[in-house]
Amino acid sequence: MKNSRHLVVGLTGGIGSGKTTVSDKFKLLGATIIDADIIARDIVAPGSIALQKITKKYGTGILLTNGQLDRAQLRGIVFQSEQDKNWLNQLTHPLIRQQIVNAIAAPCDNYVILVAPLLLENGLDKLVDRVLVIDANEEQQIARTSHRDKRAADEVKAIMASQLPRNERIAKADDIIDNSVDNSELLSSAIAQLHEQYSKLTHHKQQL
Repeated sequence: MKNSRHLVVGLTGGIGSGKTTVSDKFKLLGATIIDADIIARDIVAPGSIALQKITKKYGTGILLTNGQLDRAQLRGIVFQSEQDKNWLNQLTHPLIRQQIVNAIAAPCDNYVILVAPLLLENGLDKLVDRVLVIDANEEQQIARTSHRDKRAADEVKAIMASQLPRNERIAKADDIIDNSVDNSELLSSAIAQLHEQYSKLTHHKQQL
């Protein structure tokens, strides 16, 4: 957070832009990674208050045989209903945000990267010092996501349409990594430069 002892970078990007690939490389360089998607899964784990409320609303049919939330089924429900989407957001967003705040506040040796696909859409950028956008052209986003998730192109386009437009995301960025071209060397070089910059900014923050 802006008043923490270490630099906090919010990493975001459209679906299929390569956020996980980039955050994994930052982790290897020593960054502390906070993944909003993992936190979102944890708050609806079996036995959680959130899952109890979801089950009460939609019935036990929303659960898999092992007691876990059937996330694909729930995603299908909220994707088709604005009312259900709003209900779920009001339940889960405050819980996710609090877990993120707690994770950011924990001591760490260097800078923190908060990986959040909806960083800007959900106002999580207010918790960070800098916004890093992983950018890719729309053709690459569709190709990567279709291959990775075995989704039809139209389904990927619908997800992209629900996210912040690419130009608006870029306009809110402090730093940008262009990941349109699958070039591991170029990507690693860009990440190394930012790692050095973020490490220096963290060191400066700790001296204040």
